[in-house]
Amino acid sequence: MENSGNFVVTLGRQFGCGAREIGQMVAKMLGINYYDKELLLEAAKQSGVAPAVFEASDERTPKFFSSLWSFNLGYYSGALFVGDQPVKEDNVYQAQSQVMIDLAKQSSCVIVGRSADYILRNEVNVISIFLHSSMDDRIQRIINRGDCDNEKEAKDMAIKQNKLRANYYDFYTDKHWGSAESYDLSIDSSKLGPEATAKLIVDYVKTRLAKQQ
Repeated sequence: MENSGNFVVTLGRQFGCGAREIGQMVAKMLGINYYDKELLLEAAKQSGVAPAVFEASDERTPKFFSSLWSFNLGYYSGALFVGDQPVKEDNVYQAQSQVMIDLAKQSSCVIVGRSADYILRNEVNVISIFLHSSMDDRIQRIINRGDCDNEKEAKDMAIKQNKLRANYYDFYTDKHWGSAESYDLSIDSSKLGPEATAKLIVDYVKTRLAKQQ
């Protein structure tokens, strides 16, 4: 691991548990940067690939990604083409991974999802957190933010998105998504609420960092 002095708080999360809001609060409390969807835009900009390509592959395994584009385009040749240049799914993952590494080396930050804990394990000091919450809590949040109109749709979406995230994480890492042993700390955000959960994470991070000095 490079001794840059930087640290990264990574947030694995169940869909609808409030990780984005919590992550933003953690970053603000610690005075560090926050990255989520921004990683896709930065990866697209640096690679010259259309942002839509990264959006389609966001936390998706190559098998899912290829099926998606096969369905949309009517064929699949093993790569997407931007101009006359092929863009393979693993290249998309590698481009996003390099963006994470570059950002982490530049300054301490919070990164949500995208197997950041695994990608950065040999680059900077990583403090990995997994956020989960009750199904009722997730359903209500999904509806409140306008992703679905009713409880059944929200539950189905939560189950589907969590399956995609689990497949992605397990495919690219040697750990298991959501399993307590894969992370430094696992928290049920529905027990304390977003603000208190963020404060708990910040207290944990500060204690970890103090012990390493």
